[in-house]
Amino acid sequence: MKSNKNTEIVGNSQNRIAAGTTITGDIASEAGFRIDGEIIGTLKTNAKVVIGKDGKIEGTLECSSADIEGTFSGTLKINGLLSLKSTAIIEGEVTTMKLSVEPGATFNASCTMGGGVKSIEAEQQEKSA
Repeated sequence: MKSNKNTEIVGNSQNRIAAGTTITGDIASEAGFRIDGEIIGTLKTNAKVVIGKDGKIEGTLECSSADIEGTFSGTLKINGLLSLKSTAIIEGEVTTMKLSVEPGATFNASCTMGGGVKSIEAEQQEKSA
């Protein structure tokens, strides 16, 4: 019998950054992420990102949707729903289609909603043109 492991849909996969792990740099993936550690840099994915209660991102996050329980500081670009849980702490610049904020969440950010959310590359190309 032949194995079809290579036909697995990457978008349904889940990457995990465990507590106690710190990654510095840029990450690009087609798969989703669960972050319980720390990322300093840029994370770009076409899937969902979950930042756990002890998770932290400093830098840029660009994804399809996000659930945040932990801390985010920087530029956040969400193509769909950004859901902030009661323990979330957000600082910086946020661009999203939809926003859900539970009571208790800290949201100290400028926020742009609706319209087309442009990717970072598209914005840079517009600025240089």
